[in-house]
Amino acid sequence: MSEKSPVNWAQLEAKPEFRALLARKSRFIITATIFFVIYYFALPVLVGYFPELMKKEVLGRLNWAYLFALSQFFMAWAMAFIYTRKAAQWDREAAEVIKDEG
Repeated sequence: MSEKSPVNWAQLEAKPEFRALLARKSRFIITATIFFVIYYFALPVLVGYFPELMKKEVLGRLNWAYLFALSQFFMAWAMAFIYTRKAAQWDREAAEVIKDEG
């Protein structure tokens, strides 16, 4: 069994590639969080300020408010899918940065 050498985190943190990776991760996570919060709170805001519009039936008895509420489930699933893909990409990039350290 081969033993891995410990990672020198101080040296790794100083690498521009590592800092760039952290910056990309932060940008994505902050942007996705802001988008999700705005999307989530748009429903009560729209229902509160535009109740007549949100009551308007779109598909049979399904109105805009219910349609928007249902879309939030799909949005959460889509964001989870996108995040897992991005996280896998970040893991590969981090492994490359760490490998280059050793």
